[in-house]
Amino acid sequence: MNRTIKKVAVLGSGVMGSRIACHFANIGVQVLLLDIAPKELLPAEEAKGLKLDNPAVKNRIVNSSLQAAVAANPSPLYRKADASRIKTGNFDENLKDIATCDWTIEVVVERLDIKKSLFERVEQYRKPGTLITSNTSGIPIHMMTEGRSDDFKKYFCGTHFFNPPRYLKLLEIIPTPDTDQAVVDFLMHYGDLYLGKTTVLAKDTPAFIANRVGVFAIMDVVQVMSQLGLSVEEVDKLTGPVIGHAKSATFRTSDVVGLDTMINVANGLAQNLPNDEAKAVFQLPDFIKKMAENKWLGDKTGQGFYKKVKGEGGKSEIQALDLATLEYKPGAKVKFATLETTKPIEKLADRFKVLVAGKDKAADFYRKTFAGLFAYVSNRIPEITDSLYKIDDALRAGFGWEMGPFETWDALGVQKGLELAQAEGKTVAPWVQEMLAAGNTTFYKVSEQGVKQFYDIESKDYKAIPGVENFIILDNLRATGKVIWKNAGASVLDLGDGILNVEFHSKMNALGSDVIQGLMKGVEIAEKDFRGLVVGNDAPNFSAGANLGLVYMFALDQEYDELNLMIAQFQQAMMRMRYSSIPVVGAPHGLALGGGCELNLHCDRVVAAAETYMGLVEFGVGLIPGGGGTKEMTLRTAAKYEEGEPEYNLLRNSFMTISTAKVSTSAAEAFDLGFLRRGDEVVVNSNRVIAQAKAAAIELAEDGYTQPVQKTNIKVQGKGALGMFLTGVHAMKEGRYISDHDVKIANKLAYIMCGGDLSSPTEVSEQYLLDLEREAFLSLTGERKTLERIQSILTTGKPLRN
Repeated sequence: MNRTIKKVAVLGSGVMGSRIACHFANIGVQVLLLDIAPKELLPAEEAKGLKLDNPAVKNRIVNSSLQAAVAANPSPLYRKADASRIKTGNFDENLKDIATCDWTIEVVVERLDIKKSLFERVEQYRKPGTLITSNTSGIPIHMMTEGRSDDFKKYFCGTHFFNPPRYLKLLEIIPTPDTDQAVVDFLMHYGDLYLGKTTVLAKDTPAFIANRVGVFAIMDVVQVMSQLGLSVEEVDKLTGPVIGHAKSATFRTSDVVGLDTMINVANGLAQNLPNDEAKAVFQLPDFIKKMAENKWLGDKTGQGFYKKVKGEGGKSEIQALDLATLEYKPGAKVKFATLETTKPIEKLADRFKVLVAGKDKAADFYRKTFAGLFAYVSNRIPEITDSLYKIDDALRAGFGWEMGPFETWDALGVQKGLELAQAEGKTVAPWVQEMLAAGNTTFYKVSEQGVKQFYDIESKDYKAIPGVENFIILDNLRATGKVIWKNAGASVLDLGDGILNVEFHSKMNALGSDVIQGLMKGVEIAEKDFRGLVVGNDAPNFSAGANLGLVYMFALDQEYDELNLMIAQFQQAMMRMRYSSIPVVGAPHGLALGGGCELNLHCDRVVAAAETYMGLVEFGVGLIPGGGGTKEMTLRTAAKYEEGEPEYNLLRNSFMTISTAKVSTSAAEAFDLGFLRRGDEVVVNSNRVIAQAKAAAIELAEDGYTQPVQKTNIKVQGKGALGMFLTGVHAMKEGRYISDHDVKIANKLAYIMCGGDLSSPTEVSEQYLLDLEREAFLSLTGERKTLERIQSILTTGKPLRN
């Protein structure tokens, strides 16, 4: 059947339920969020004379949960207004309303008896043929359908979201033997395309895939830590970004998530895995048991592996738990010789061989933990999944690992990893040795067509990873010789079908001279031999902005001619993209700040990942957007003057967006701030962004794209609006909301956006505004306070307020 999801019921409004509801609301789905009705009144309700049957009381639990979710930071919503799509109710009065829903998701407490009791009630009202799923993280899926009808069983499945559902990409799909294959296929597709998830098909085994392997990895780290006598801080240094894991690493992550969560999963695995060769790893060490007794569960209880205390002079400091004494001590500086050797190595895959080759405790730690992990995942096939790529997908998407276990093993070398495991007394599954004996030396490879393939254990051959045909992976294209041109900061690749892509590979994808050269070259090549250009990359962030180090160096040496040339070249590159003879499509994701935002402002169309954080942030370092951003926001504001809202109000809104360095918290909010506009697109799954941007470039080309003409009729407001801004800025200074230096920046920004001190509203050209913009940018780089702010950003990562 042609299944469409218009309305979803979420049963249970706790942390997971309320946030799952919010994520469905994000993508435009109507949501019915239900929970139990209270059994007793609160004192405040009694004081008001309310009764248990009062609607405000009956929906108190669900409404409080939703309000907490909406107020949470980071927000589970793309826009606060999206919460209007969620209707609340209670099980007593509103369970019947699930008859109007296309999908019912159960997210109640993790007790089988409670879930089964609820499903019995659900079956009275659920419309036959509609989806019914459970978000359980550990209860066997097949046990929940006992006593249910054939129709219920046919459309029932496990759908395990990871917390927080908006941000963590993993969605495990766990069918039962009775689940219709069409339901499984639909959920895999819907999770990917509409919810933006990495959907992983898992078997109905304890903790499924991600938690089974992820918690093993954590517990194994704890054991190795004890063997080597490492501290909490040392382990977090070893298990963070250096191996492609989150900055919060192992123990800081535990504090954020809650130690009780890890304990519950570990205990469940210890009890339910009698045949697991590594089941002893899941036994809790004494120090974790003691922490649980003391309620040292992490952030939720005020202390865990770390604790924030007041130090000298009342300044807060973070102390770490000494696991030998169970006392907190000031954080210590962590340094290992092995880690020092990896500092020049930017590519993650190249670090692993260096990490295991050292002679210190750090190298011992990596040899032992990699050996344990490699052996464990090899032995989980076919128990938890038949395909090794699913384990990697699950760990990347659920635990935020940059590379999964088998990808890490590949980077180290399969033979080397096998020897490492054997040296540590670990038993690797026989299929790995069989694979090597047959001459297959890697778990993954890229075909001549640029398709990533995995080693399939059953067929003993390589197969394409299902679904990757919907993605464009630039690394794969690079491996098959699709690079047309490159320099140190950028590459131009052939995406096929007449479309090129400019990719950045500078640090944080900062926009320096190499990247600008790459953009200009991309347009030049595309205009000559192709029909469209995409600007996108596979890095964690699109671009953190312009190369501030270069700006700082020129300004410090008072090389203003060089600085002027640099800004002029940046502006020229932006205008070259805007006024080329081929369509240019931006494909931002993650951070698209400063120059990264300006670049997208000048594209013919933008295809943005839903998780795109876009903003003109130059004000924070004492500058104004100088790469065409101020011009473009002024132009876009002028284009709205015919819509009826007072022109000064529209201009003031744009001025405030720049002067407060606002950054969108999602692509949806980028529309509200004017960084995205009608015709731009949002893609929920970031893996699909470049492919969709390519499709947009093809569409523009085939629709008969014509090179646009630079605008010479941009209406600016002149002295009238400038006076309004200067008065407002002065009032802010008098109220001590901004500094003297902020006044200088704001006044220069106002001067540009008003078109200078023109006596009346006038039409000006884009080049006129660009010249004003460049002049203001240059003058601000000569300010001592600006240099101090830039220096602070470069050295500490934080702006200096002065």
